[in-house]
Order: sequence, then C-alpha cells, then structure tokens
Amino acid sequence: MKVAESGKGLEAAAREARYAAFRRHPCNVLALAHHLDDQAETVLMNLLRGAGARGASGMPAQARLGDKQLQRPLLNVSRASILAYARRHRLEWVEDESNADESLTRNFVRRRVAPLLEKRFPKWRESLARAARHFSKTEIGKEDLLRKFLLSKGLKAPSERKLVEMLKQLTSGGTRTRIEHDGAALRVYRGTVSLESAIGDSFAPIEWKGERRLRLPGGELHFRRTRGAGIDPKNRALVVRRRSGGERLQPDARRPRRTLKNLFQEAGVPPWQRDALPLVFCGGELAWVPGLGVDARFQAAGNASAVVAQWLPNPLFLRKSKGGHAKIFG
Repeated sequence: MKVAESGKGLEAAAREARYAAFRRHPCNVLALAHHLDDQAETVLMNLLRGAGARGASGMPAQARLGDKQLQRPLLNVSRASILAYARRHRLEWVEDESNADESLTRNFVRRRVAPLLEKRFPKWRESLARAARHFSKTEIGKEDLLRKFLLSKGLKAPSERKLVEMLKQLTSGGTRTRIEHDGAALRVYRGTVSLESAIGDSFAPIEWKGERRLRLPGGELHFRRTRGAGIDPKNRALVVRRRSGGERLQPDARRPRRTLKNLFQEAGVPPWQRDALPLVFCGGELAWVPGLGVDARFQAAGNASAVVAQWLPNPLFLRKSKGGHAKIFG
C-alpha cells in the first residue's frame, strides 16, 4: 500500500489509508492488535497536543467503522507480554522498518520518552490506560445523555461519528456554538444544551385590551385578572413589545434597579432566547418580564386589582418530551 502524505502529516495519512482498507475488507468484525503500550502512548500524545476528555479517552475497546465492528482485545496486554508469548511459541512476525523513524511522533515517544518515564514511573502505562478508561466512561455517559435528549425532542439519532463531533463542539466552551441537526439548532449555555427558540417575526407594540391571550410570533402571552398579586396597572394601559435595549427592572424593592442583561445572566437565560421574550410596559415603564417577574413599582399590594401574565413559547416539535435541556458538564 502506498501512502501519500497529506497536510495532516505522514502518520495521519497512514492511519487514514489503513482504515480505508479496513472499510473495504469483506467482514463484519475486525480485531485490531493495539495493546497497552499503544494505548498509553496514544493518551500521552493526545494530552501533549492539548486534547480534551475525548483525546484522554484513548482508543476505545469497541467502535464502529461503517457497517463493521472494531474490537481491540489486547488493550490491557503489554507489548512485552505479547513479545514474550510470541518467542515462547516460536511465532514469526514482520517488523515495520518505519518503527525506527524517530521523526514520527509515536516512535519518538516510544523510543525516547517511554524509557525515561519507566525509570521514574514503572507503571506509567497502566496508569494512563486506567485514566483513559475513566475518561472513556465519562464520554460515553455524555454521548448517551445527548442521544436521549435528541430523541426526547423527536429528533433523529445522529451517527456515532456525528455524535462525537457534536459533543466536541458543545463542550468546547464556545459561547456562539450552534449545531444544525435534523431541522433544529442546538445551543449550549453554561454547560447546558438546549434547542434554540425561534424568535419569529418582529411585531409592533400591542396595547392589551383585556384579551385572555395574545398570539405573538414565537408563542402566546396569557393574561388572568386577579387581586393582590401580579401587575397593578394603576389605571394605565398595558403595552406588549419586544426588548429594544437598555431596559431596566427592579423585581425586588430591597435591591436596586438593574439592566435586563444582568438579570438575564443571573437567571441563566441563554442570550439567543432573550430577544424573543415579550415585555409588558405600563405607561411607558417596564412592568413585567417573563422569568424575571413584576417590577417593584407595579407589584399589586393588598386587595388591589391586578393582572397576572404568563408567556407560553411555541413548542419546537410536535412530540411531547420531558425537560427542555440536557446537562453535559460536571
């Protein structure tokens, strides 16, 4: 087999060529000979390259390659043990001449770094392999959680490769991460994955005239008349409109008035959901915000006539589901 070096380097090109050959092989299961030393070297190289938990997981004992299953039954067996077995049973093997090329990262780690580590840490291979198993279990747990979340929202389960890539992006820490999948968009905020709410079309300010509900782009705003709780209009008209910037609210009279941006951050409302929320104004002053409550100046007291507002966003999908988000960190 000839390997053409790509921009990723000779090692990456050789790996791609091997797995391309594996895909073409007429079988259902492939058993690979990766062993304990390979696993430890892989974890060490990944960590030195700055890889995250996925890289620290090393090579999985089982994986899918297209319609084939990959098995690595020797991951807990050292190279020394395999060589001893082969010599004892007078087995013959072919040694790849490239294994002596220390310009390749793995060979450098194997021939130069590993002997130094073994002098100070004789069990370094076992320790790294044990850490890899721990990280692998954590990653598998995250994959299962994300897969269940997607299914609960009526979305198709992604392929294993796409699921891994989705998790990689969602756990990267990027504040603008947005992943398209099966007609929906996934976002992550403070380690919690949620489906992006559609803001919908903009609308002009609407004066409330006593309707039980207002149909708005993105959902419905429900109203209920009551006494002693909710918004006290003080005989002024209530107007519904979207956020325009600079609004402030004082949900607690004992605390100062603060910007909606700060209050949304404190309440953990994702940035992409904030502009979709309808706000209720009274006499030009902000009186109520979904999820934040009624401004102290308009909170009904005693037996005063009042209005309770409730925002019900449109469901993104027809199927019913439990929960609207999935925690993938921690």
